[in-house]
Amino acid sequence: MSDLDLLTQSLARNVRHWRAVRGFTLDVLAARAGVSRGMLIQIEQARTNPSIGTVVKIGDALGVSITTLLDYEQGPKVQIVPAEKAVRLWHTEAGSFNRLLAGTEAPGPLEMWDWYLMPGESSPSEPHPTGTVEIVHVTHGELTLTVDGVDHRVPTGASASFEANKAHVYGNTGDVPTRMVMTVSVPPVP
Repeated sequence: MSDLDLLTQSLARNVRHWRAVRGFTLDVLAARAGVSRGMLIQIEQARTNPSIGTVVKIGDALGVSITTLLDYEQGPKVQIVPAEKAVRLWHTEAGSFNRLLAGTEAPGPLEMWDWYLMPGESSPSEPHPTGTVEIVHVTHGELTLTVDGVDHRVPTGASASFEANKAHVYGNTGDVPTRMVMTVSVPPVP
């Protein structure tokens, strides 16, 4: 079984599991996530590979991290994620990418990401649930962080935190690649 097949099967199993844990019908989850009922059926039957945006919306609606949705085994309290097992969920032909390094539920989803943005590229993100906080730390280059339409420059060695319940964009307007580490903390579903 390929890595993609393994992820597709894991996503199907975990979406079904967490939907049952939350007591959501397909219609309720579709409405909460802003994803069609048909798409959810395809995901739960492992018949499609949804976009990262769709997986994020489903995770947010279920109150679990992307790591939890893509986890293909229940691990011990200490979970080591080897570098080669970090999941690349977004990339461009120019060489920009992000990798989900690790995640947990504590008490809501908590994720750590590795981002690499080539000059002139950006990645937009829709608003997350109220109470979601993101922290970025730039290790190379400069990040242009746009939150609710306002640009903020984050140079090498600097960090920024922000409430992520507004539209935001991670961008590189400089001449050299930008590398950053980002954490995302989503509040648990009530």
